[in-house]
Amino acid sequence: MAKNEQFVSQIADIETDFPQWYTDVVLKTKLVDYGPVKGTMVIRPYGYAIWENIQRELDARFREAGVENAYFPLLIPLSFMTKEAEHVEGFAPEVAVVTHAGGEKLQEPLVVRPTSETIIGHMFGKWVESWRDLPLRQNQWCNVMRWEKTTRPFLRTSEFLWQEGHSVYATGEEAERETFAMLRLYGEFAKTVLCMPVLTGRKTEKEKFAGAVATYGMEAMMHDGKSLQSGTTHYMGQNFAKAFDVRFTDKDGTLKYGYTMSYGVSTRLIGALIMTHGDRRGLVLPPPVAPVQVVIVPIAAKKEGVLEACRSLEARLKRAGVRAKVDDSDNSPGWKFNEWEMKGVPLRVELGPRDIENGKMTVFRRDTLEKDDGYALSDAETQIGELLRTICKDLYDRAERRMRERILTVHSPEELLDAVNRGNFARAGWCGERACEDRVKEFAQATARVLDENHTETVCLCCGKPAKHTVFFARAY
Repeated sequence: MAKNEQFVSQIADIETDFPQWYTDVVLKTKLVDYGPVKGTMVIRPYGYAIWENIQRELDARFREAGVENAYFPLLIPLSFMTKEAEHVEGFAPEVAVVTHAGGEKLQEPLVVRPTSETIIGHMFGKWVESWRDLPLRQNQWCNVMRWEKTTRPFLRTSEFLWQEGHSVYATGEEAERETFAMLRLYGEFAKTVLCMPVLTGRKTEKEKFAGAVATYGMEAMMHDGKSLQSGTTHYMGQNFAKAFDVRFTDKDGTLKYGYTMSYGVSTRLIGALIMTHGDRRGLVLPPPVAPVQVVIVPIAAKKEGVLEACRSLEARLKRAGVRAKVDDSDNSPGWKFNEWEMKGVPLRVELGPRDIENGKMTVFRRDTLEKDDGYALSDAETQIGELLRTICKDLYDRAERRMRERILTVHSPEELLDAVNRGNFARAGWCGERACEDRVKEFAQATARVLDENHTETVCLCCGKPAKHTVFFARAY
């Protein structure tokens, strides 16, 4: 069996059985394991380290934008969910309800938060009194629970981790402005941290968040051509402000309702980067979120000076801000190569007696599977740093090129069906009528992901009437 083939055979083929490939990868790389309750997942240290890196990068951006972190209760009175009719209708099938506690039946059932618009709206109603209290902009990192029927680790589980930001403003214009600003922030984060191209735009009325005036989404194309909603921002208008009495005394002395917006991404982002960058050998992790950016493998580790040189290099790279690790286990170098390749570590450095003698190091790039023994050991910090930046750019460019090539403009339901059957997104004109949107889903099992702001199509692909929008349609996770 050829080199690495035995190791690769541990996971399904990415081209012929993508769903099984995904499951094999997340389990065999120890990102997650299944929890004892149906639909739950245990995020293991390697997977949680990716989430921590995502969290750190995003949190820094929120803070720079002036958003403060807070925490709100997990349990929400059931009555809160009924105050905004569209909201409760949208979440009713997914809600988990607590009816007993302390051995007694509760006077009022409590909802395990599926999202926090209601509890945060209630608290904002207590805290906002004057125009001087605005804008009020807060974010929380927490878990939520949505009782999903069909689950898959990271992509859709009954409990998951996320951030949810909520803001209240004096005017609708300000709230809408932040809705767009956070969408741009997510897009920049996806590009520079996840190395993942995305389509951003407004959702249709059918696809919007329950209770919102407008929802804007960030959609990413996965390896199999399906779309994954990877983040959303919502303009709520005064819907939740009126439901929870979020009012303030304005400068002119009049009492007015505020305008709210919210935004969120979740551990689904881990699934997104796995399915965007992964290959037949397993994970390919973008350097900004990789728990280990450089693994150093000693060659002939028992020979004098080898382990010491590896540990010295590790210390130098760490001082330079690189997440480096020496694999000094007693496994063979070949085993280590395969293990860290499956785990998606961006760079592998091989260091043996000959390398040390020549002042060189052999470097392997996980994204291209290329090996080069011409790197100077004395300049490791600079060269490794440059390589990690190059990998980021190359990963993004590769994914962006694939997405661009697989967005096809179509003019009929038949063309759309053919496009999505071949793993593409379909760009088409739409009249704006729900009946035509529903027909696309029935005919091709595809949904409207986001509206294309560069509206160019003239007729609806279904009815032939003038197109009010150009839409990206796709099958989705």
